[in-house]
Amino acid sequence: MLDLNQMISSNRASAHRAAALLLFLFASIGYTSTNLSALPASPSTPEDREAAAQKFVSQRLAVWKERLNLKDWSVSAQLVRPSSLEPKTLGNIRWDLDRKEATIGVLSSYEYQLPWQEMLNDMEFTVVHELVHLHLASLPRSEASRRIEEHAVNELASALLKLAK
Repeated sequence: MLDLNQMISSNRASAHRAAALLLFLFASIGYTSTNLSALPASPSTPEDREAAAQKFVSQRLAVWKERLNLKDWSVSAQLVRPSSLEPKTLGNIRWDLDRKEATIGVLSSYEYQLPWQEMLNDMEFTVVHELVHLHLASLPRSEASRRIEEHAVNELASALLKLAK
């Protein structure tokens, strides 16, 4: 059982590592912007929409891997059905720290009710969100810290996307 001093010390160390990561992420993003007019036009069939969304997600993954300095990782992204995700989520990531490999699942375009451009923006947010999780993968986790981490990752992903636009 951890005593209170160990918990506080451990939480401070984690907070310092997270703060350092945050500074690194903001510094590494630079001033490159996402050209919103470069988003693909909405395809006419659901199949074409899915293929275009997959291509978009793969392209954005490559951009954000570079921006977040994850070039030494092999990361892929695939569009998935809700049965592959936790309830009430739009994506997930699975990683192997030793092999530096990860797979991101992004909710399939078949499942979205949003207009095309909004859906693509949401998918890009999911990619960035999951990549931020990857940066935090080596930090200690617990069920208690999970909700706090999700909130922090959402805020970081949102801030990074705003800086990029």
